[in-house]
Amino acid sequence: MPEETEQRYDPAAIEPKWQQRWAADPALYAAEPASCGKPKYYVLEMLPYPSGQLHMGHVRNYSIGDALARHMWMRGYNVMHPMGWDAFGLPAENAALKNHVPPRQWTLANIAGMKRQFGRLGMGFDWATELTTCLPDYYRWNQWFFLRMFEKGLAYRKKSKVNWCPECATVLANEQVVDGCCWRHETTIVEQRDLVQWFLRITAYAQELLDGLDKLEGWPEKVRTMQRNWIGRSQGTEVDFFLEEQGPGSRVQGSGKTRIRVFTTRVDTIFGATSVQLAPQHALVAAFTAADAALKAQVDELIDQQKKAREAGDLGAIEKHGVPTGRFAINPYNGARVPIWVANYILADYGTGAIMSVPGHDERDFEFASKYGLPIVEVIRPVHKIEAAQPLPFLSEEGVLVNSGDYNGLTCTEAQMKLQEAATRGAFGEPKITFRLKDWGVSRQRYWGTPIPMVYCESHCQGDGPLPVPGEQLPVLLPEQIEITQQGGSPLARVPEFVNTTCPKCGGPARRETDTMDTFVDSSWYFYRYTDAKNGNAPFDSATAQYWFPIDQYIGGVEHAILHLIYSRFWTRVMRDLGLIVNDEPARRLFTQGMVIKDGHKMSKSKGNVVSPDDMVARYGADAARTYSLFAAPPDRDLDWQEDGVAGVSRFLARVWRLTTRYAPLARAGRGQQAEAPAGLSLKLLRKLHQTIAKITLDFEGRWHFNTCIAAIMELVNEIQAADAQLAAGDVPPPVVLELLRSLVLLLAPFAPHLVAELWEELGEESSVLRAPWPASDPELAKENELEVPVQINGKLVTVVRVAADADAMTLEAAALDDEKVQSRIAEKTVVRVIVVPRKLVNLVVK
Repeated sequence: MPEETEQRYDPAAIEPKWQQRWAADPALYAAEPASCGKPKYYVLEMLPYPSGQLHMGHVRNYSIGDALARHMWMRGYNVMHPMGWDAFGLPAENAALKNHVPPRQWTLANIAGMKRQFGRLGMGFDWATELTTCLPDYYRWNQWFFLRMFEKGLAYRKKSKVNWCPECATVLANEQVVDGCCWRHETTIVEQRDLVQWFLRITAYAQELLDGLDKLEGWPEKVRTMQRNWIGRSQGTEVDFFLEEQGPGSRVQGSGKTRIRVFTTRVDTIFGATSVQLAPQHALVAAFTAADAALKAQVDELIDQQKKAREAGDLGAIEKHGVPTGRFAINPYNGARVPIWVANYILADYGTGAIMSVPGHDERDFEFASKYGLPIVEVIRPVHKIEAAQPLPFLSEEGVLVNSGDYNGLTCTEAQMKLQEAATRGAFGEPKITFRLKDWGVSRQRYWGTPIPMVYCESHCQGDGPLPVPGEQLPVLLPEQIEITQQGGSPLARVPEFVNTTCPKCGGPARRETDTMDTFVDSSWYFYRYTDAKNGNAPFDSATAQYWFPIDQYIGGVEHAILHLIYSRFWTRVMRDLGLIVNDEPARRLFTQGMVIKDGHKMSKSKGNVVSPDDMVARYGADAARTYSLFAAPPDRDLDWQEDGVAGVSRFLARVWRLTTRYAPLARAGRGQQAEAPAGLSLKLLRKLHQTIAKITLDFEGRWHFNTCIAAIMELVNEIQAADAQLAAGDVPPPVVLELLRSLVLLLAPFAPHLVAELWEELGEESSVLRAPWPASDPELAKENELEVPVQINGKLVTVVRVAADADAMTLEAAALDDEKVQSRIAEKTVVRVIVVPRKLVNLVVK
């Protein structure tokens, strides 16, 4: 008989007790060496930015990873589950401006606070591998990688049009501009500026990054599609139109002519080109406007229109305007003379900044030609309608050429090949593959980031350009005391002690680069550093990294699909080519969790709708907060925050507490007893248990429906509690009670670790529950003896019948026809047909 006195579930007492024990055992969550013989499992959530405080959106993300890590520990894997801090970034500088607190001090204080919150939530991180990207022992390796890329020609400096956020007072990469606005400041319009910047040549890996997506079968298709679109591969032809010379005696063809190179994916339509259009910033436009003030004014207006459209975040929907230059270009295939226009919808940084306009077979060109009265020529017709002209524009590539000289009658595909051959043979073009992806601009005019390790000689080596800092001088340290403003470029430029140095080549005076690196550099390789976080001689040990990589499960938000995730894939390939690693991809599987929504918006500090986990822990306990974040919605869907739900989960955990502590003495008594073959109630309870084990195990292996896992545990608890009287009367043998409660506790372990640790001890277990084997489902015990099968009449549900689980079709039909409800419905009617789906359905067709 169970004891009558029941203790109240008190997470405020239980949780700190176990957190102290766990903190005193550094080996508990530590990864073991490769020699341990266990299969490895590297589970990782994207490292957080230490902005100040965790909110429940963070808790959901890290609870997913923690549940998975705990499950894999219990499955006998050697688990790596680390944590660190993406600690450089703009908010620290803004805080310094607002609160007069140095960025380092502000950042480290936030890290301490967030680390305390993680501890209070009971997260199972290996803090021995903790890294902080703003500390020199980490960012020195950012600099080391930069120097290796500079040596390989992958880091270079050029003047370029860049995205400038006025509020950040710094440059943004293309990927950091969202709908024309800054990714951090969603209402701040991004401007275009001409600056000398450092770039990483990510385009050198464009095709490989694209091809690699097909192998990432464990990544969401949405993320892979977003990356494919961002990389933006186009296969076509570059063709040179020739600028018609002006003046007496000029010829329209011949060597030495100025060429206007265009890129087209439809060279088969080139005989339908009726104009050449240039971007307003094209070099030829500058030459045309130099002696034509009226044209210059018109082109300036086009540039202003582009700027406004870019600022509105809808450049693709710009109202199309253009101006004729009065100049002409010659089509190299047929010598046709076509006018040169400048158009606001042609972009200087896309393709060559020039296009051939074929209004008969391009919707955008058709719109432009119709507006300005340019000729529209048909050069493609459908294969089966070649004799008759077709309504234009005709956009399909399933056609044959007309009005195209010697190429008439060829299919579009045939013509493309032959026209490319002619261009190559005539030295006026070539097949070409282009990418939307641009090189990664990594210069930032900010203080709180990794200093770029380059210097500029002001003595004998002035003509040599930027020079790398010698490796033995790394890290180039950030000065700690500095005045931060958002005026006049990088704050580092106003620190003589930082700027002034000596030339590594001649020893003369030199100045340091004062831009710092984009903070996405920090997060592009951090997960490799976790494997060897204290290495002072290299970024990491290659053999150790090879054991752990690729990451088995990476977890984070889909908003990083074309920022962090594409940069980290690039960085992995660079490290591979440097000989540091052998893998091509950083992560085998990627999971993108849904957001936590409150008051109709994503939970975030900027929206002012955050819920602090500290408040939830104080009211309901960490286990309730964690379990609710996994129970309220499937992990890949958005979760609509409801505090009542946390309270409900807390009540459920209290039920588990009462049930387990009440019958723990009976369970302990069953230890060592010989279990008899289960029957009756015991068999029923064990069947439900083993069905639950099978379901949760299956979910952890792929589906990740943690909400239904927790719901299944709730159903199991309900079934055990429904037998409370029989349990109290001793009708269920102690070995069965032991198996029920022990397995219940183990199933709950990934979700509510504090409660489980306490109940595990209550059941008389001495080892850590984290090292207890995950329960195995017995298929025979899980099998139902009877099934409930729905019965329909003419497709409408009438009743359900209970039959043996192995009942054949004849038995099912007989049971359905014998049912009283069925008999009353078919009286005086004829059963025309009986449809039986074994174990699933009986449908009677009657008249």
